[in-house]
Amino acid sequence: MSVTKSVFGETKNGERVDSFLIENKNGMKINCITFGAALQAAYIKDKDGKEIDVLVGFDDMDGFENRHDYQGLVVGPVANRISAGGITIDGKKVPVTTTHGDVCLHSNGDFATANWQAVITDTSSVEFSYLSPDGKEGFPGNKQVKVKYTLTDSNEIKIEYDAVSDKKTAFNITNHAYFNLKGVDSGDILDHTLYINADAFTPMGDGLMPTGEIRDVTGTPFDFREPKQIGRDIGNDDEQLAAGNGYDHNFALNDYNGKVRLIATATAPNGVKLDCFTDLPGVQLYVGNFLEGKIGKQGKPMDFRTGFCLETQYFPNASNISAFKNYVFDAGEHFVSTTIFKLSLI
Repeated sequence: MSVTKSVFGETKNGERVDSFLIENKNGMKINCITFGAALQAAYIKDKDGKEIDVLVGFDDMDGFENRHDYQGLVVGPVANRISAGGITIDGKKVPVTTTHGDVCLHSNGDFATANWQAVITDTSSVEFSYLSPDGKEGFPGNKQVKVKYTLTDSNEIKIEYDAVSDKKTAFNITNHAYFNLKGVDSGDILDHTLYINADAFTPMGDGLMPTGEIRDVTGTPFDFREPKQIGRDIGNDDEQLAAGNGYDHNFALNDYNGKVRLIATATAPNGVKLDCFTDLPGVQLYVGNFLEGKIGKQGKPMDFRTGFCLETQYFPNASNISAFKNYVFDAGEHFVSTTIFKLSLI
């Protein structure tokens, strides 16, 4: 195992952005950068022995600052969407920054656009830290956040989150990695086979906001309990698919008890397999429905549906919907969570 530090680039404000390449005994590598504590690249050899990068995104700072759709970035303090009026704490609305009409998406990029501090903790791990000040994007409290990336010899990308605030506030932190298991610049991901261990999902209404319903997936295009190609049902005449322009929905995961467990598996025709594990109750499946050809790695466009995301999370807008497990934390109470992406060959 080894970690190699280098300079990735510079922000518009002249801040240096560092890069950390972690390599395991199998030759698998991941690269993380201080900007947005991003998971910037993940390299593995396919069944033909060709090394590929399975993360759609950017290889320069211009991309991360000017063209991103959150590719690989850490999102918080609250990922996903918050409805008009803000978050609810102790029965009172706390206004937060709106980004899409009256909706707040991904906390207006607070965590995702910060240049984090970083320290190499051992030969397989790097820990990033960031202090989000009280009131940033409207969220209460000075929020001290840590994100630790570890690459194991079992080809697991382990992401550990720890956040705490000096005021009662909301936390729902995730990583917004876009995967294409065939490699970047290899076309769409509709031929990927996907399994999600979820009997239900949360339908959306106006503004792509969950309605509060938890709906059975049986008989719908949202049933991934038996593995199927992502593209098999995506063109169905379904009001929820129309609402999201495809899959852009939270799944209510089975077997939630606060422990890490397998929640999803994806495989590609080249034999690359991705297993996703989390201790959280939900995962947002997003399949790049709004990618529109922005230039990404290797100077190539990131076209429609060329990447998919498995964003582990509490259910969206949970502080405002009583049926969902709340994500408001007391002052001094830690948000602690682990997500693992494991790569292998079949």
